[in-house]
Amino acid sequence: MTEPTLHVGTMPYDTTRALLDGSVTFDGIQATIESADIVSDIFRRMVHDREFDVAELGLTVYLRTLDSDEPPFVAIPAFPARVFRHSAIFINTASGISRPEDLAGKTVGEFGMYGQDSGVWAKGILSDDYGVTPDRCRWVIGGLDRPAPPFDFVPQPHPADVQVEQAPPGRSLSAMLDSGEIDALISANVPQCVMGRSPHVARLFPDHEAVERDYYRRTAIFPIMHTVVLPRSLVTARPGLARTVYDAYLAAKDAGMDRYRNGRKVYQIRTMLPWTNALFDRNADMFPADWWPYGLENNRTTLDTVLRYHFEQGLSARRLTCDELFTPELLAT
Repeated sequence: MTEPTLHVGTMPYDTTRALLDGSVTFDGIQATIESADIVSDIFRRMVHDREFDVAELGLTVYLRTLDSDEPPFVAIPAFPARVFRHSAIFINTASGISRPEDLAGKTVGEFGMYGQDSGVWAKGILSDDYGVTPDRCRWVIGGLDRPAPPFDFVPQPHPADVQVEQAPPGRSLSAMLDSGEIDALISANVPQCVMGRSPHVARLFPDHEAVERDYYRRTAIFPIMHTVVLPRSLVTARPGLARTVYDAYLAAKDAGMDRYRNGRKVYQIRTMLPWTNALFDRNADMFPADWWPYGLENNRTTLDTVLRYHFEQGLSARRLTCDELFTPELLAT
């Protein structure tokens, strides 16, 4: 009898490192695990090419597939990528933007698609906390550090009252921000003009750590960017597989957290980042014992918030609920 196998696509984070180095396995199932230079390549290979049995997928990419007549994927409540997103908003210093409310009436770039994960969260926060809804801005979609068309492997809906256009041929969003062709930019990755310390660009929230910590204290939300999905047909054909995959991702995440805890005993010599222990201690004072929870119950508030944002921003045909996202056998997690 042929042994069961899995072809897995996931990025090399602290949450997944144990899967990639083989110290955590899928309960004895032989797995081939691949990564990519950028995570959107994994998204494309899963959504467009159906290349993987298990894949990390941007939450908004997954949510858009649920509007299909026959949704091809089902998620497990594992969330390998979470990031606070006040820090994802960059501005041109000559744009007249000094506070979030100044974004109204401005032209804002967004990488790859209108409503990628960092953009959904940033727009939702700007709307909830500062009254700047997406229809009050103009949106330009393109490549971050090099020219690129919008992603072609997912639908790109947007409300009729929201102006969305592509970046001009040959222009990257980073270059457009630096030159003032766009006033602001929302990006999961830091654009090259910021990395190069251009005097023409800055963050909307210069002290973004303080703002993001305050956001967490007020909301208890640590924004989820990505989840993990399997083809629905595979979950049906292999009972128990979704639980096996979930358990492996959970064990890998817990192993990552243990590395940080154990690293404190040898005073951070396993990392090149100075004062890591001090940062760990500050975070331990703010977060619960599990900073990075998997499972549905501990993430309902965060998931319900992003589902509301997704619907309000015209990206979902209807207001989805948390229980609709995940395979039924894992709803009690």
